[in-house]
Amino acid sequence: MYQQPQIAGESITIRPMRAADVDMEAEFVRRLSPQSRHYRFLGGVKELSPRELKRLCRVDGHRSMAFVATVVEDGRETEIGVSRYAPNATGDVREMAVTIADAWQNKGLGTRLARQLIQHAREHGVRRLYSMDLADNDAMRHLAKDLGMTAMPDHDDTHQVIYSLTL
Repeated sequence: MYQQPQIAGESITIRPMRAADVDMEAEFVRRLSPQSRHYRFLGGVKELSPRELKRLCRVDGHRSMAFVATVVEDGRETEIGVSRYAPNATGDVREMAVTIADAWQNKGLGTRLARQLIQHAREHGVRRLYSMDLADNDAMRHLAKDLGMTAMPDHDDTHQVIYSLTL
């Protein structure tokens, strides 16, 4: 399930997240700009706890899934993007998130990762994906539109919007 597309003239690898990716995921989050971290975690997160990192990297491929995009930098694999879904209270609905390293934004990587996640979700019986995002997150608004997601205001928080995609 590995892909090696070219994006911005560079070979990248897209593969499922592994439990062993904890350190790489921690470095990825650390390298995000404050704004990118703010949009991803809906608040001021600088670093994730070891427990949270383990949770993010431990996916079962059905109830939860994550795909990472990586490049080789200085001889080691470096994460440049991730798409993921996680279970919620409804059996065939999952919450999704897509995060792209700042230097790789606006190059089509988010769309590629999201489409990989959507395809996997369809193949595993997920009927709907949704994402809760800050209303001023223009990148997510454009990605949601590209993916055909619908948008509605979050009635519990006027600063957020809920994007939804029926599969």
